[in-house]
Amino acid sequence: MKFIVVKIKKPEEINFILAQSHFIKTVEDVHETLVEAVPGIKFGIAFCEASGPRKIRTSGTDAEMMKLASENAKKVACGHSLFIFLKNAFPVNVLNRIKNISEVVTIFCATANPAEVIVAQTKQGRGILGVVDGGSPLGVEKQDEVKERKELLRKFGYKL
Repeated sequence: MKFIVVKIKKPEEINFILAQSHFIKTVEDVHETLVEAVPGIKFGIAFCEASGPRKIRTSGTDAEMMKLASENAKKVACGHSLFIFLKNAFPVNVLNRIKNISEVVTIFCATANPAEVIVAQTKQGRGILGVVDGGSPLGVEKQDEVKERKELLRKFGYKL
């Protein structure tokens, strides 16, 4: 077995979700779920088939996001991996809906941070072992930082 680290390529402000799914209808179901969740959402999806023709299946509402999803899917190249790149939405807006899609098996990450995918390669193929999402903690927040965090959540409208 060989271990590979694949850096996700994306602009800093773009959020993405990396998941595992198990069926070809994933692409259509995820597409429908995203457009129902956030009106006007801009996204790109890429799903790597694990059997049959083993194609990277794509969909989306934004050519740039579709290209990012497809390029990253090609680099990671793991069967049943699902890449969702979001332009004007946050994972928190869609994550629970994605988790409820019957084909979705697991969510590895949902982030705008720099991310690396840890891949295992065997004679059969490649699989995702995990994701490095952002950097390691630099300390524990202080009282003034707690206040800043709470204010930021209210500014964004996530808390009243």
